Amino acid sequence: MGMDYKDLRIIEILKGNSREPVKLIAKKTGMRPSTVHQRIQKLIKSRAIDKFTIKLDNKAVGENFIAFILVKGTTSNYINDMFLNKKNVKEVFGITGEYDVLVKLKFRDVDEFNSFIMNFRKELKGIDTTLTMVVTANIKEEL
Repeated sequence: MGMDYKDLRIIEILKGNSREPVKLIAKKTGMRPSTVHQRIQKLIKSRAIDKFTIKLDNKAVGENFIAFILVKGTTSNYINDMFLNKKNVKEVFGITGEYDVLVKLKFRDVDEFNSFIMNFRKELKGIDTTLTMVVTANIKEEL
C-alpha cells in the first residue's frame, strides 16, 4: 500500500496518542473528519496499523528492572512458544552477527530477574552462549 504524507501524519499523531479523537486529528491535519476516518480504516485494512495499544509506566506496573539477553544456540529450534509466552519476555528479535537472538525482558526486581535467569538455560535446550545486559537508565523506549 502506498502511503502519502497525510497517512504518515495521521500515523504520527496516533503514535503520540492512539486515543486521539478523529475530530482533533482532522483539525491537526487540515482534513475533514470523514476523510481522516476513511484513511485510518484504510491503514487498518492494509495492516499498516496492526493494532492500537498503550504505553505503560514501567515503575507503576512493576516492570522497572529491564534486561536484554543475547543468545547463541547450537540448534535453530531453541526458542519455543512456552518461552515466547512468558510474562517477562517482551520482545524477541532474530539478529545477525555473533548471536542469533536478542531478547528484551522486564521484571519487578532483581530477585525476579535472578529466578528467571536461573531457569532460563535449564528450560531451553540448545543454547550455547548468552550475554546478559541489565538496563541502568531508560533513556528512550517506544512501542
